[in-house]
Amino acid sequence: MLRSLSGRFLILTAIFVMLAEVLIFVPSVARFREQFLLDRLQRAQIASLGLLTGGEVSADLQEELLRNAEVFNVVLRRDEARQLVLSSPVPAPVSQSFDLRDPSAVTLISDAFRRLARAEPEVIRVIGEPVRMGGLLIEITLDTADLRMAMVDYGVRILWLSLVISVITAGLLFVVVQCFVVRPIRRVVRAMQSYAADPEDARLVIAPSSDITELREAEESLHSLQRQLTAALKQKEHLAQLGGAVAKISHDLRNILTSAQLFTDRLEMSEDPRVRRMAPKLVNSLTRAVHLCESSLAYGKAEEPSPKLARHNLADLVAEAIEGERLATGEHTIGYENRVPADVVLPADSEQLYRVLTNLLRNARQAIIRTGKSGGITVSAETDAQTCIIRVEDTGPGLPPKAREHLFEPFRGGASSGGTGLGLSIAAELVRGHGGTLVLERSDESGTCFRIALPNGNFAAAP
Repeated sequence: MLRSLSGRFLILTAIFVMLAEVLIFVPSVARFREQFLLDRLQRAQIASLGLLTGGEVSADLQEELLRNAEVFNVVLRRDEARQLVLSSPVPAPVSQSFDLRDPSAVTLISDAFRRLARAEPEVIRVIGEPVRMGGLLIEITLDTADLRMAMVDYGVRILWLSLVISVITAGLLFVVVQCFVVRPIRRVVRAMQSYAADPEDARLVIAPSSDITELREAEESLHSLQRQLTAALKQKEHLAQLGGAVAKISHDLRNILTSAQLFTDRLEMSEDPRVRRMAPKLVNSLTRAVHLCESSLAYGKAEEPSPKLARHNLADLVAEAIEGERLATGEHTIGYENRVPADVVLPADSEQLYRVLTNLLRNARQAIIRTGKSGGITVSAETDAQTCIIRVEDTGPGLPPKAREHLFEPFRGGASSGGTGLGLSIAAELVRGHGGTLVLERSDESGTCFRIALPNGNFAAAP
């Protein structure tokens, strides 16, 4: 109970109400004391009215008048003359005098609490103004025993009333908090627990329904987070399944490609000069495919192995990648242009960089083919002492908004309806492995440009 939100709210409410009542209690007690003494002054004035006419009053009557007024004697000042109107024996000397004609709030409060703190009865003198112009001044002496008892009784009644008010207020607030705060929070907690048990079930994603602004915002944020997490988990599962399938395919494909390598040796012995010219390219393509299959089997994960860095001529690597894409172009009219300077030598893994260029060139070729028009693809490079910048530009239609939003995410960043988005994801991962970046520099109606930034310094090859 005490550790729950509603329980602590109940206790804090009761404490705050009691504090508020204490702040009210302090001036209330001071006001009660002042009114008690003013009442005694008024009684004493009424008791002395019969003597002001000049008539004789017996001692028994004076005693009765003083007893009813609960004072020992009464002094009136009229026309600058003080007159002892009623008197009786005083049991003890007067210890203090209090002037109630114009007291300050601080004086009244301090006098009241000093009286509460002093349990021993005393005889005090009280000075005030007579009511209804009954003179200039009235003085009385009285015992403080009845005054203190009345103040204690009043204070106890105030405290009990404060306690009842605090309990009722806290109880009402407890019910309100339970209905409007605790229950909605518990519903959110139950939704989170249900979702945690099976985060891939989209039916368990919370549906925002609270009419409280803060809770509504929390539910909407949780809804968005759960949807993103569910999509990410499904994507991870898809990638895991794909990884298992790729491993199996790579195993069989490696065996097929190894057999195909054995037949390429015979092609080099052909008398046809065109066949002999194409045979080395076929050998290189088969070798790369075998290496790729072996890497997939050896690594066994969705990540790529660390690059094996060596210095390579970038223009030759780009020319080889362009030549492979030119063969795949078929009857479509696409112009390829290699603007990489012939003297650019880059520390990189040639196989991985070739895959990056091939993925970008293939995407550009497919984008132009989808338009049904002719187009062009250009690869350029510029270098300085620190960085080599490679740009792959095309004159295609540009990437759609959805593809740009999830550009390098597998299965979400495909540029076409049948694309998977794996090509750009793989290319970005390979470039990151080299310590570089792959970004979309431009994409509009005039075409698309991807920018590769690779370190150009002399650094040790990764293990």
